[in-house]
Amino acid sequence: MKNIAVLVSGGGTNLQALLDAEKSGIIKSGKISLVISNKADAYALERAKNAGVETAVVLKKNYESREGFEGAIIDLLTKKKIDIIVLAGFMVILSENFTKKYPERIINVHPSLIPSFCGEGFYGLHVHEAALSYGVKVTGATVHFVNEIPDGGKIIMQKAVEIKEGDTPEILQKRVMEEAEWKILPMAVEKVASEL
Repeated sequence: MKNIAVLVSGGGTNLQALLDAEKSGIIKSGKISLVISNKADAYALERAKNAGVETAVVLKKNYESREGFEGAIIDLLTKKKIDIIVLAGFMVILSENFTKKYPERIINVHPSLIPSFCGEGFYGLHVHEAALSYGVKVTGATVHFVNEIPDGGKIIMQKAVEIKEGDTPEILQKRVMEEAEWKILPMAVEKVASEL
């Protein structure tokens, strides 16, 4: 059984999808044993507590450098013997020093079909705004390994989502989450955990 840590910054809808998938047996080769947030008021922490998962908060402002901040996260991961790290709406780009410690063990979900609408600056609603303004007919979500390049790691899984007439960024964001992110993220976590 692999130990999984989930890194969060906000509401934790992807975390909830993972917790539900573990409960229903979609994730059976790993166990979510730690949730770390870089925001003390992230609702994701409540979701973790409700599921009986240990939580920790690491605030960037408490450290003089990025190395100190990342070092504190690494210490927590090491103590809990974490095998796989899932970034679920974690709004911090991790340094090469961090990602190199966990090659092909850090997983991220991105709300587009990479290589479209990805990289630095493409997060949250920005991704869906870009897809709509470009006029693409299909978008989706991608689960990929994390390396030193934002959204640059090897793709694990993708799922397409149709763009509909009258979509707003908010409507599209919700559909991409429901139809793609919440489905392929748990499946990708299980795939990685079962192959480690």
